[in-house]
Formats: sequence, structure tokens, C-alpha cells
Amino acid sequence: MTTTETRPEGDRPPGDRAFFGQPMGLANLFGVEMWERFSFYGMQGILLIYLYYSADQGGLGISQATATSIVGAYGGLVYLATILGGWVADRVLGSERTLFYSAVLIMIGHIALSVLPGLTGVGVGLVCVAIGSGGLKANATSIVGDLYDETDKRRDAGFSLFYMGINIGALVGPLLTGLAQEKLGFHYGFGLAAIGMALGLIQYTIFRKNLGGIGKRPTDPLPAALRLRYGAAALVVLIALAVLIAAGVIHASNLANITVGVSIFAAICYFVVILASRQVDRIERRRVIAFIPLFIASVAFWSLFQQIFTVLTIYADKRMNRDIFGWTFPVSWVQSIEPVWVIALAPVFAAMWDKLGDRQPSTPIKFALGTAGMGVAFLLFLPLTGSGPNSVPVIAVIAILAVFAVSELLLSPVGLSLATKLAPKAFHTQMVALFFLSVALGTALSGSLAGYYDENNEFPYFLWLGVVAVAIGVVLTLIARPIRTLMGGVR
Repeated sequence: MTTTETRPEGDRPPGDRAFFGQPMGLANLFGVEMWERFSFYGMQGILLIYLYYSADQGGLGISQATATSIVGAYGGLVYLATILGGWVADRVLGSERTLFYSAVLIMIGHIALSVLPGLTGVGVGLVCVAIGSGGLKANATSIVGDLYDETDKRRDAGFSLFYMGINIGALVGPLLTGLAQEKLGFHYGFGLAAIGMALGLIQYTIFRKNLGGIGKRPTDPLPAALRLRYGAAALVVLIALAVLIAAGVIHASNLANITVGVSIFAAICYFVVILASRQVDRIERRRVIAFIPLFIASVAFWSLFQQIFTVLTIYADKRMNRDIFGWTFPVSWVQSIEPVWVIALAPVFAAMWDKLGDRQPSTPIKFALGTAGMGVAFLLFLPLTGSGPNSVPVIAVIAILAVFAVSELLLSPVGLSLATKLAPKAFHTQMVALFFLSVALGTALSGSLAGYYDENNEFPYFLWLGVVAVAIGVVLTLIARPIRTLMGGVR
């Protein structure tokens, strides 16, 4: 039996077009995700340099390679946490309450970064922000999907608008926290991120009623008899982690590689669990199989894209000329360039998909173009290699980041939408978490790969990563038709 609804029809406001032709609940989710991304990217904009800057610059003086490993592992943990957030939503709290409590945890994490000194603040803050962001992202995306039924052609356009909210936050966050860091210090920048998340939490609380009851109930409630068993398992995992850290098996310099391994293992387990579940019918199972090559392409895309927070941050600090009329702008500002392009182009893409309707490229082709596009962006760095320190023109980086943005808009919002469309009913939010798991793996890889980057020998780094991404895009194009067949009518 096929499923055309992911939530009971009574939970979805019928014919709601109050927000630019989209359901009014999208406006609230747009806002809370915007503020969460303001705090997330604002903090991440100054995190890497906080780790490797010397003490007299206000930093912790960690080696550059270790710092990129921490940032990559942290980014991977954010998206790994979407699995936990999806599970809690589907089995315990429902997606709406999970989103709310996750936002509270994010705010606590930013406060810890701003008030606790040294590595203590980094450890406590990053763990809280990572787990909270994972819970919020998975469930905000799931609820956006629930605003539409499976055949609503506004769906991709709605996700593109939602994605614009993400990028408004990603634009403004690094600008303001970067200024606060340069004028007042790193902890004031982290404190500003905490204020941003607090504003998002207040807005979400006031307008929760606009969601029309969506996400109030778990889709697959956990039996009371199993709660103690799961609680005990979680305690065992925490104890095991503590032992491994105390024994020196897990340490800062190998965090990204460990996160890569955990992400691969989790992805394999998740696909096996979903495909083997008796709650998944034949059509749903074929759709999950169709998602596997798209998952791999997503990993490749994010392993390059997320280097905005590792390699590109180092590039801005050491290779790019940041001087404007005698004033050197903060390193973190380079992270706001790409969101400007996304904000400018997101309405164009939304309108384009809406106008094309059934004539738009299929999802596999969009994924192929997005992945290959990221490869092209890396290849565009090649003519800039060999120049001296802080000599690369800003305009060149701006142009390359435009290619980043086009590639992102081809894959990321479409991927979020696809996850909700291909999701089996029993694994609704957890399928969204599986998409974010591809981001987790790609983000952790971005930290691992950054360890091979050398600003004095860039050519082979940008060349090989660019070629591999383009090749993956070509292969995905060649197998797009059988993937569409497996998708069972979902475009």
C-alpha cells in the first residue's frame, strides 16, 4: 500500500497561501531557522581562528591542523545529531517539541562559549550547540515538509524560501560576530551568537500556533517498557566515550577522522534498518534504494562546500587581500559572501522551479549539476595559485563563491525536499536525518581533507578535489534514468 500523506490531513492547514503563496507556518520556521543559522554561522565564523590564533591575539594557540580537525568534527557532529533529533521526534516527543527543546540547548551552548574560559568553554559549548542544532535542523525541515502533501507543486519553491532564511542568518551572523571579535574579543562574538538564538526562541514560542498542530505527536511512539533499555544503552555509550578520551584514543587531532568513521558506520546501519523494516512497503523500499547514489553525491558535495569553514577561512587569513581603502576586514566576513549570492539567487531558483513545473530537471540531474559545480569551483582556484601571501583579489573569491552558491541551490534545498518525499511513513523525520547524515560525513571529511591543505602548495589540492567532484557529477548524470525509475513517480 502506498502512502500519499506523511501526517493526518487534519494537521495540515488546507489551502494556506498567506506567506508569499506558501503556508503561514513556513514564516515561523523561516524565522527560527534564520536566527539559529545567525548564531551557528556567527560562532563558526570565528571558531577556527579562535582555536589557532595565539594567546596574544585572544586565541588558544592550537596548531592549524588540529584546529581544522576540531572544526570538521564539530560540523560533522552537528549533522550526526540530526539522527538523535529525528529519533527523539519520531519516537518520544514529536518534531515540534523536539525543535523547541533543541533551540534552548543551542542557546545554552553559545552562552557556555562566551563565559567559560579556554578548552572547557569550547568542549561544553560545541557539544551543546552540536546536539541542539542537530535536533533543530532535522525537525524544522521535517515540519516544513509536513506543510505540503506529496503532490503539492509548491514544495520545492517553499523549501527554497526556507533556505533563503537560512542564508540570511548565515550572511549576517559572521558579519556581526566578526566585528564583535575584532573590536571587543572572541567571547563577545560568542555572546552575540547566544543573543541571536534567544531571539529566535522567543519568536518561535510566540508563533507556534501557526503550525496548525503539525508535529505534536511522535509518528512511532516508543513503548514505555523500552525506555529504560534505551536509557541504559545511552549511558553505556557515554561511559565508553569517557574511557576512550581518558585513554587518549580520542583526541583533538583525530576527531575529524573518527567522525568520518562513525558517520559511515551510522549511514550503513541506517540504510540497513530502514530497508529491512517490516513497516516499509515495496514502493517505499525502492525509493530508499534510489536515495543511495544521491546520498553519495551529497557527501562529495559537502566535503568540498564545507571547506568554507576550514580551508577558505585559512585562505582568507593568509592568501586573500582583505584590504579595502586601507581597512582590513575581519577574516570571518569571507563566510558571508556566499550567502549573499544565495539570497540573491534563491528567489530566482524558486520562481524558476515553480514556472517550469513538470518540465524542470529531475532531482538526480540537479544533484549531478550541484556536485559537478562544486568541482568546477575548486578548479577555479587553480589560476590563483602561486601568488604571494595576502595577494589574491577579493573579487576573484567573490566570483568563485558565486559558483558555490549556484551549486548549493541545485542540491541542498532540493535534497531536503527529496528526503521528505522519499521518506517511508514510519521513518519520516529519520529520513531527513539520513540526508543530514550525508552532510555530517561530508563536513567531517572537509576537516580531514583540510589537513592536507598547504597554502604554499595549493595546486594539487584544488586540482584533485575538483576533478573527483566533476567525475561524480558525470557518473550520476549517466545513471539518472534508473534512479528516477526507482523513485516511483517522485521527481
